[in-house]
Order: sequence, then C-alpha cells, then structure tokens
Amino acid sequence: MSEFEEQVLSLLKKIDEKLNKLLSSNSIRVETVDSTNETGDEYVKPSKVVEKQEEEEKVKEKPPVEGRRVCPACGGTTFNTEEDKSQVLFQQAGISIFAKRYICKNCGTEA
Repeated sequence: MSEFEEQVLSLLKKIDEKLNKLLSSNSIRVETVDSTNETGDEYVKPSKVVEKQEEEEKVKEKPPVEGRRVCPACGGTTFNTEEDKSQVLFQQAGISIFAKRYICKNCGTEA
C-alpha cells in the first residue's frame, strides 16, 4: 500500500473508534429504519412532523366544489365576469362576441 492509502486507513480506524465510543455511551439515539414511533419514547424525524402538519392542513381546507369554478389562490367560488376584448371568439355582421374573464371577488385573482 502507498503512504496515502495507509493514512486514509488509519483515519478511518480513528473515526470508527470514535463512533463506537459515542454509540456505547448512549449520548445519541439511533433510529432504525423499521421502527415506528407512536408512543413518543423514541426519536422522531423533524421531516415526519412537518409532513404530518401539512396533511392536517390539507384536511382542514375545503374540498373542491365539483362543477364550479374555483379560485386557485384563495379557493373562493364567487367571480365577476368581464369581456376580454383581446380575444374575439366570433364576428358576424359587425357584431363581435368576446371571450370572458373571471375575476375572484375575494382576492382579485383572474381564474
């Protein structure tokens, strides 16, 4: 082995010894992959707590109303309609039919 490889090997051994010392002193908790914690006496990952909070928030939100237009920003279902003069749908005998824009009454977002 070269000198570099020997140095790397010695450093890895030192790291392994320090990890064994830490694990044996019970100063940190080690979570196994298949352990599920419902009682609260083991370590819980912060990401799992955040995921649980996000799921609870989604449950609190109103379910989408089928068959109705829903605002993407606030979830409201009341809209003002305006003609969109930039989009002509049909024109005959000088009469133009324009597309409509739907603007939320709650937040003003165009849907």
